[in-house]
Amino acid sequence: MKYFLQRIAFYLFTAWAAITLNFFIPRMVPGDPVQSLISKFRGQMSTEAINSLYVLFGLDDNKGLWTQYVDYWKQLFQGDLGLSFTFFPSPVSEIIGDALPWTVTLVGITTVISFLIGTSLGVLAGWRRGSWTDGLLPVTTFFSSVPYFWLGIIAIYLLTGPDSFFPSSGGFDSALVPAWDQYFIPSALQHSLLPALTILISSVSGWILSMRNMMVTVSSEDYITVAHAKGLSERRVAVSYAARNALLPNISGFALSLGFIVGGTLLVEIVFSYPGLGFILLQALGAKDYPLMQGIFLVITISVLVANLLADLAYLLLDPRTRKEG
Repeated sequence: MKYFLQRIAFYLFTAWAAITLNFFIPRMVPGDPVQSLISKFRGQMSTEAINSLYVLFGLDDNKGLWTQYVDYWKQLFQGDLGLSFTFFPSPVSEIIGDALPWTVTLVGITTVISFLIGTSLGVLAGWRRGSWTDGLLPVTTFFSSVPYFWLGIIAIYLLTGPDSFFPSSGGFDSALVPAWDQYFIPSALQHSLLPALTILISSVSGWILSMRNMMVTVSSEDYITVAHAKGLSERRVAVSYAARNALLPNISGFALSLGFIVGGTLLVEIVFSYPGLGFILLQALGAKDYPLMQGIFLVITISVLVANLLADLAYLLLDPRTRKEG
């Protein structure tokens, strides 16, 4: 219990520090977001109207940076992330709510699938060294070093075109309206295949390598030799003894990957113009949209912290030594 409370306190402090940086860093970006908003609408506005916009977004000169910071925390406790400059006058929470399911569905499903496939192949490759699985290592080493977005660009160049099954951009056919019907769902799935494939190929390679290396290390431990000496079956030793202990570092990595589901593949969404948080963030950066940038970074921060907390809980369940120390 003491260990758990210490971790909670650590994550609360980390959350405060991250949210504080989340407030100040966007304000260090050169430019005036209100002027960007005015130029977007290409209209002549009076001085009074412009001043009203500064007041509306909490950027007026009468409010110092500290006052804006305090107001920001008050808004967060009220569940208010402010209004977006880019999609004015839509609330930031509404924009994130519309984009988040696209990112979670695309990256979440591919992350889980790649972890399961990569970990299983890594166990096999590490336990049966010298078999055909070792032939995967050069390929996995290459793909694990390839950035998602670079692989996406190559995929667009090679696999898309006028007669191709794979669309080059977007999340669904532009002639459709998002709805749970027989027209929209197949279109959304078709548009998600290529970005999902690029994420899957890049990430599964890393899981294979890490799990294979841990299996090789664990296989030389004394308790594996003892398990063999007891006459236990090869499969039981591999799964119950070797794989269970080799899996611990991968559990931490998987939890972090779940946290980065929200923000870990932003560039992939930008490359494919996929309507997730990454594509929205690109638009927010171009418009100096403080509230939208802060909202997206806040969601990413919370996701990563929760994922780390889940990793700690997984260690408590899987590793008795951790429970004893706690």
